[in-house]
Amino acid sequence: MKQVLEVFGFVALVQGALGLLHEFTHWHVGLLRRLGFLDGYGVYASVALLVLAFALFALAESRKPG
Repeated sequence: MKQVLEVFGFVALVQGALGLLHEFTHWHVGLLRRLGFLDGYGVYASVALLVLAFALFALAESRKPG
């Protein structure tokens, strides 16, 4: 379970960082830009993904290994 949380945390961290990169540099990277209902809210969604990633990492650390 710990490894699953870490994988989801890593994916959320990468997608959040790529979303911010897309918003500030207009490079076409990340999956957030493909979600049409998030138009205009890309920065907020990216920050939310980063917060989710850190929460998942904290939850993974609180779990026992295995």
